[in-house]
Amino acid sequence: KSRWFPNMDDSEKQSLRVNIEWLFNTSIEKVWQAWTDPSIVNKWFGSDPGGTVIGASMDVIPGGHFEIAFKDSDDTLHTCFGLYTEVDLNFKLNFTWSWKSEPGHISFVKIGFEKMTKGTSMHFEHTGLNPGSAHNYVAGWKNTFLKLDNYINKE
Repeated sequence: KSRWFPNMDDSEKQSLRVNIEWLFNTSIEKVWQAWTDPSIVNKWFGSDPGGTVIGASMDVIPGGHFEIAFKDSDDTLHTCFGLYTEVDLNFKLNFTWSWKSEPGHISFVKIGFEKMTKGTSMHFEHTGLNPGSAHNYVAGWKNTFLKLDNYINKE
């Protein structure tokens, strides 16, 4: 049994996990920078195609804090924050994830980057999702990565 969700069986816990593979048609360095430079995060983060980032602060070192505030096109405000647990330049970025709207719940994000012949493969995993969360994480992350992809292709 999980210490986070002791009353759930494995299939229920699996539904609290998101795994996404994404191929970007750019260098690993550009994808890394898009995840770790707040001035770039400000240009793409958030799942609403018409949404905007209000501000991002990031101290991308193990134990460093991040916070990103963004607004959907309907003016709904979201703020996520967490701590970096593992930072391996251009290869791995792991961090905790919390929402200001869900105080006390911590989930975990692991991102791996792999250089490919024609770009960069990103392996994304988000675990420990809140079973009572109103967020649709699969759709949300896919829309977010589509925005990142669009931003990268404009550069």
